[in-house]
Amino acid sequence: MSDWPSEIRLSKDRRTLHVTFESGESHALSAELLRVESPSAEVQGHGPTQKQTVPGKRDVEIIKVEPVGHYAVRLTFDDMHDTGIYGWDYLRELGRNGEAKFQAYVDELAAKGMSRERVRRV
Repeated sequence: MSDWPSEIRLSKDRRTLHVTFESGESHALSAELLRVESPSAEVQGHGPTQKQTVPGKRDVEIIKVEPVGHYAVRLTFDDMHDTGIYGWDYLRELGRNGEAKFQAYVDELAAKGMSRERVRRV
């Protein structure tokens, strides 16, 4: 890959990760999208049929962004999920195709009777 991020910035409310590439391409990625599309095996499984639908992440926040070598970042979310390694190509893919992926996620939640809302423990 020849186009590296020139800036990765977390918004003050911790709900949007802004990624700008050297080419000038720029994306604002919601924490919810990043969490439910985490590249981790916990979410993606070990094959296409094993992908998990992750409900209750509408208000999820990113609490930490850590570099992984020169090729990725590890995101830690406030639900303590931290096993996804987000490579530059994957961040670009989410930026370019995030709306369609998010709509597919919302449709899948509805089909499974799940919600984007967090379940509050009493």
